[in-house]
Amino acid sequence: MKMILNLNIDHTKRMTTSTPGQPSATTPQQQPASLTRRMPPVLLLLALKGCVATTPPNPDPHPTGSPPGRAHQTGQAGQLPGVLVMAHGGGPEWNRQVEAHVSGLRERLPVALAFGMANPHTLQAALDSLEQRGVGTVAVVRIFVSPESFLQQTEYLFGVRDDPPARGMMGHRMVKGDELPRLATDARILIDRAGLAGSEQVSRIVVDRARANASDLAETAAVLIAHGMGAEDENDRVLAWMESAAAALRDAGMAEVSVAALREDWSGPRERAEREIRATVERMGQRWSRVVVIPYRLFGFGPYAKVLEGLEYVDARGLLPHALVSEWIAARVTDTLCSAGLASPIGPCGPRRARNRFK
Repeated sequence: MKMILNLNIDHTKRMTTSTPGQPSATTPQQQPASLTRRMPPVLLLLALKGCVATTPPNPDPHPTGSPPGRAHQTGQAGQLPGVLVMAHGGGPEWNRQVEAHVSGLRERLPVALAFGMANPHTLQAALDSLEQRGVGTVAVVRIFVSPESFLQQTEYLFGVRDDPPARGMMGHRMVKGDELPRLATDARILIDRAGLAGSEQVSRIVVDRARANASDLAETAAVLIAHGMGAEDENDRVLAWMESAAAALRDAGMAEVSVAALREDWSGPRERAEREIRATVERMGQRWSRVVVIPYRLFGFGPYAKVLEGLEYVDARGLLPHALVSEWIAARVTDTLCSAGLASPIGPCGPRRARNRFK
């Protein structure tokens, strides 16, 4: 019996088919069939009667992904911990790089990938895949630069909050939030709220990118450019998180560093951002021998070549490929499981360190 985490709505059970040897990564094109039915009251009472917490006491009163006061209901979930990795998704090489950087986890515990912007179809298929392998606790790690990206939608889909976003993403289509289908699972869900932005690993990657593209940092300037957010307060937070990487570049000896967000999906703010970014790169080019543009994004150079057309600069790569991205993912898995009072197959639970986590 599968039960939706929010018991106030019809529970949805989704079925998927799998072929031996297929990768566990799920793309937006793989949309499992679904059917909806209402659970009889008698069965619901029996299921609730059998719900007994078996995990150790949680040392953190606000565990990652588990809002205080929210009871978790279980059915016939297995005992193993597993990881569901959420990523935006892109072209074949984009997806291949993400897969390559989570492959090391597969030696320690079950892993499933869900590409798409919190796509409920790929998320459900990934959950089904993990449960079929005996997973009873799922650590959801989101490989997004901003910790706020699709967070409310993700929490709503998994049933850890009751209020849907005003608007949600269904693949590349925008829908009303209450049209998003809730996910069906027997597993305990632990959602990590951290983002890559502001992390120690990203700062170290950015310094590596600068050194790979400049022989003399003392005569080189750098511009970090992120995708950015639409709302001013959210965009300001992204810029603030980027400052840790900018500080690491200055500490490494970089002559001048600037951070910017293109705000790619919002026409008005983007036009202003394009003018400011071009002006910054042009000014730096007049003062320093080289300008390195470092994309503060997971993979690729994004649309920045078109934005900077006609200007002189050196383009660096995004965060992938780099072994430190794998390190960040492993650290998020361990932190998420340890925050819930569970042992991590990835590594020991150590002292809690400061991390970029949106609350």
